Amino acid sequence: MSGLLVGSALALIPSTAIAQDTGAEDAVSEGEGNAIVVTGIRSSLQSALNEKRNADSLIEVIQAEDIGKLPDQNLAEVLENVTGVQITRTAGVGTGVQIRGTSANRVEINGVGTLGSGSGRGGINFEDVNAAIIGSVEVIKAPTADTIEGSVGGTINLRTIRPLDINDRILTVRAQGEYSELSETVTPRIAASFGNRWDVGDGEFGVVLAGSYTKQEATSLRPRVDRDGGLVENVNADVIRGGNLQDPADRPSAQDFDFVGVQFLNQERENFEFTTINIAGSLEYAPNSDLKFFIDGFYNDQERRQDSSRVQGSGVSNLLDFAVPATFDTVNFGALDGVQLGSIQVATSGVIPVNLAADPDDPNLRFSSDTGARVTENSLFRAGFEWQADKLSVRAEVSTTSSDTVNPNFSTTVNFINPNAPLNALDANGNPTSSTLNENAVPFIYDLRGNSLTFGIDFASPFAPTVADLLNPNNVAFEALQIGRDTTENSEDAFRLDLSYDTSDFVSFITSVDTGYRYSKTSSAFQDVNFSRSFGRLLDVPTGEFFADLLVPGPDNFDSFDGRELAVNNFLVIDPDRAFSDPDGTLAILQQAFVDSGANGSIGDAVASDQGFFDIDEKTHAFYAQANFEFGAIRGNVGFRYIDTSIDSLGNNVDSVTGAVTQVVTSGSYSQFLPRINLIADVTDDLVFRASFGEDVNRPSFTDLSTSVTFGTSENAAVRFGNPGLAPETVQSFDASIDWYFAPAAVLSIGVFHKDRSNLFVEQLEDVALDANGFADITDPCEGGGIFNPIAQRNTLSDQVGQGICVPIITQVNDTDNTTQTGIEVAFQYDLARFEDTLGFASGFGILANYTYQDFGGGDAVNTSASRGTDIFNAINGIYDDANFVPVTAAQGLLDFSKNAYNVTLFYEKYGISARARYTWRDAFRTLDTAAGASLNSTLGFPVVTAARGQLNGSITYDLTENIVLGVEGVNLTKSNIQQFCVNDDALLCFEGLPDRRLTFGATVRF
Repeated sequence: MSGLLVGSALALIPSTAIAQDTGAEDAVSEGEGNAIVVTGIRSSLQSALNEKRNADSLIEVIQAEDIGKLPDQNLAEVLENVTGVQITRTAGVGTGVQIRGTSANRVEINGVGTLGSGSGRGGINFEDVNAAIIGSVEVIKAPTADTIEGSVGGTINLRTIRPLDINDRILTVRAQGEYSELSETVTPRIAASFGNRWDVGDGEFGVVLAGSYTKQEATSLRPRVDRDGGLVENVNADVIRGGNLQDPADRPSAQDFDFVGVQFLNQERENFEFTTINIAGSLEYAPNSDLKFFIDGFYNDQERRQDSSRVQGSGVSNLLDFAVPATFDTVNFGALDGVQLGSIQVATSGVIPVNLAADPDDPNLRFSSDTGARVTENSLFRAGFEWQADKLSVRAEVSTTSSDTVNPNFSTTVNFINPNAPLNALDANGNPTSSTLNENAVPFIYDLRGNSLTFGIDFASPFAPTVADLLNPNNVAFEALQIGRDTTENSEDAFRLDLSYDTSDFVSFITSVDTGYRYSKTSSAFQDVNFSRSFGRLLDVPTGEFFADLLVPGPDNFDSFDGRELAVNNFLVIDPDRAFSDPDGTLAILQQAFVDSGANGSIGDAVASDQGFFDIDEKTHAFYAQANFEFGAIRGNVGFRYIDTSIDSLGNNVDSVTGAVTQVVTSGSYSQFLPRINLIADVTDDLVFRASFGEDVNRPSFTDLSTSVTFGTSENAAVRFGNPGLAPETVQSFDASIDWYFAPAAVLSIGVFHKDRSNLFVEQLEDVALDANGFADITDPCEGGGIFNPIAQRNTLSDQVGQGICVPIITQVNDTDNTTQTGIEVAFQYDLARFEDTLGFASGFGILANYTYQDFGGGDAVNTSASRGTDIFNAINGIYDDANFVPVTAAQGLLDFSKNAYNVTLFYEKYGISARARYTWRDAFRTLDTAAGASLNSTLGFPVVTAARGQLNGSITYDLTENIVLGVEGVNLTKSNIQQFCVNDDALLCFEGLPDRRLTFGATVRF
């Protein structure tokens, strides 16, 4: 947002600088050493506008204004205020940031690159940094030559307070509690800061320290209904599969029209618990006015624990041809690439009964407990000096950054054995045989009307279990175990030297010439450590009576968000708290259960995978040169950046026959010349025009460059392959804007941007061929496509019980055509402070608003309908012979890209009261972020579309005294839900997200 400034939760400002009820005109003052003393919302807005207006390129600035002034608790949610920025959330918590439609952005702390918890390039996770320790945020949309390469949308620089910029001692403490409505918990948030500056002889010495301890619990409910493989052709259709004509009598549920039924049901409750420790510190020493030394440090320790549960209705598709829905609705799939896909009837309510004649063990019911964590430790240190001679200035710094992550995981699934339905394949004495499955039939009821996905157990059925049955340990059987302790170690060491020479005496309009060099070495090492096994036969596993001590009731509040009547609130899971806190003890109990029960199967512990390993080193030399100019009302800079990068990727090659492991090194290199130009014209005292052109690169993630392979237990989950030959993406950016500063702390800004992207990273799916029965190959190699997954459990894609099946492959490739982005950004900022004499109390009101429109085009890469979606699209056109099927294709485009977005903030500041209400809205966007990790196969081959959504946040604080501030903040006050549609917006509803409402309350004390 042009000129938008919003505060972090902790402002590092001297207590003596606090002003009550101060007008914007005199609340910003210049102290010694040009220190900016900021007090209050209006003065913060003015300070941010001043920095933006005087910048040498297009930037946005977010400064801390005071303690407790924001409704936003993490940096992603703070950045959402900026024009052109949208965010994505996990269980309602901001975790991802898109600048101008892309997540390919660089994140720095005090100009030093940060590293993420995985193997991507996006920098530190935003939920890992408490806004309390950050003094300001700079968003660079148009880079200068000295801006480090590596972003498409922009560079986000998180800036801490500089010690020698403060005038008086800082000492503040804040204590808060956060209430999470769905989890019904209150968690603490504590932050403190100290800073001071001293005269030391002829020089100055300063220190700033800030720290925070935060616990947070966030919950989201995510129902999911899959329809792939759900086609039931009309009763008169000649259905041919593999050259064989199907008998219409085999599908007694067929109607006079084609319809799509239910293939899979999933009730997921996501629950995340964040525990975060942040420490930041800076030391500065200036022996004289020409020389300054500095040392910065940042440390983060975060544990993000997940203890989610899933209730799954599996095998539902096996009853498609026998279960007649009660109601239908017409779904129009809309158009892809200008081609109308047409409409089809979709089942919206009904029952999925137990039909022993059709299928003796389906539909079945299973309960999963996904217990995992991301435990990340980040550190960043930099040291350097700045020296100013007569006309030459020199700046040098060394830095080291690391991010080490462990992903402990202990996820389990148990199958419900319905005592009111028979088991299959019993012997003459009623005992299980080697063919008896560890599941049997359970009746379901569903109601998908009203854009809501609700389902539960059909208790009206004679086969229905009782609540007591559902909570009886004797009625569950072990089904699957996944243990993991993956490790990721990332590091970057860098050195940079920047020189600037004043040339105004030689060429009057060339004010200075800058040049510099940067060397960096970046490393990423990953080791997959896991054990995965699933079972399909009852004799292979213990029943719950042998591990009853581990079984606990699952969450019973799935209906609490919207009062839905259909939900499964009574079920058993393996205790997630125990599995997380004592994984070894939990595993020992389960292993003993296999022994005590006499089960034929067995389970083990996690071991390092030879295939799931890579170690990548990347070295980059970067040079830049830039001329800064000014003549009359026009100023700016022109320069270039040249980079030379080499990469060595170490991986393992595992012989599929002998198992022999051979280490393989894949090397590559590239260089890029990146011109950058910025022009600023002060058209009048109040009107500023900007234009810029620049080039940048976006390097592939280390995962996408690696040769490692990791398998999962799902037959529907694609295996991701790396691509060592993946080239970096390049982007050319054009910007033009005009800003009208029509009043103090006020602006109206209009800007346009255009990006031309080449070598765009796109996903390529290689699907698996299905035979006439809809089954996949279960032998290696997979002649019909995909890769053989030796540990995937065969379910609906095979009639042979066991492990091992061909699954799809996903890999990243470079798009062969360019992609373009074009957008318009509008921002408005104004307050009524100067009308105090006329309006009185009403002069405390102000408004911030912004709007972004963007569009994209081009690109050759396409998504292709999955085999279990192609049949639906062809049936719409009256084609029922798979030999004549024509797949649907559509340009992939950009993920997480919204065409329209806006936010409006109304604030009030007067009489010690500071209040905000912010409404943020973003248009529909395509994404791969779905419930329970649904694959492209589950979504008919295309990314889902998250529907347009708005969210209301708010806050109010009161200055009880000059040094004590009380405040309350709220997130998602209206409990706005999330809807995700398959293929197109408002087409087939596939997923819902029901996120938490969170309230934070507390006090800040200044000493």
